[in-house]
Amino acid sequence: MRRITVLGGCGAFPEPGRACSGFAVDWDGFRVVLDLGYGTFPRLLAHWPDGAVDAVVITHEHPDHCVDLHGLFRMRLYGGASGRVPLYCPPGVLERLAGLEPDVDLEAVFDVHPLPGRYEVGPLTLTGSALPHYVPNAGVRLEDDATALAYTGDTAPDAALAELGRDADLFIVEATDRDGETRRTPRNLMTSEEAGYWARKAGARRLMLTHFWPGNDRAAAVATARKEFAGDVLTAEEGLTVTLGASPS
Repeated sequence: MRRITVLGGCGAFPEPGRACSGFAVDWDGFRVVLDLGYGTFPRLLAHWPDGAVDAVVITHEHPDHCVDLHGLFRMRLYGGASGRVPLYCPPGVLERLAGLEPDVDLEAVFDVHPLPGRYEVGPLTLTGSALPHYVPNAGVRLEDDATALAYTGDTAPDAALAELGRDADLFIVEATDRDGETRRTPRNLMTSEEAGYWARKAGARRLMLTHFWPGNDRAAAVATARKEFAGDVLTAEEGLTVTLGASPS
């Protein structure tokens, strides 16, 4: 079965009982993690108690997207796990985390592949596309011949979003900004209405809003996204599991 479970959906820092950006993808038994922000690693272990993952994808170096990668590193380094885990990420992610562990090379645990880029990862094709943010950020698309999942990481409105989410079964789109914040220049984040617009332009089947600034009204964000997007609109709620496409018979 192909499914994705939300580990966290907050931006910047987690609200009580929540976590920052992170998703666990099970693609017919192949395990992929998308981002590991604050508070996501314990949730990953609650979901997959052995902590065994086949690949990790980090969209960018901000700690609300990558800091708990350090927890996975320590579990594998000191827990006796064998083999290195493929890690797909833009420049800056390992440099950001290296300050937490200056005496050990993180590449002792992770086999690093740079994003943007295109890779065959187990049964999947992984495409990382550059999107505008304060630091290098890669939107991520996972797909096979039957199903596509897309995730923006953090981004400003950009024409590349339409291709990233093209016909995706689920398009996970950041929706940080609130009314009035669109006047900032340069733009490096989006509103829920903009998330709906780009999901519609992409022809995605379903939209999941994520990266909520703590205190944002999630129900209001859904209502605003629906002004632009007629399909199902979900919010990234910790523990929510969504089935992707149809499993092979």
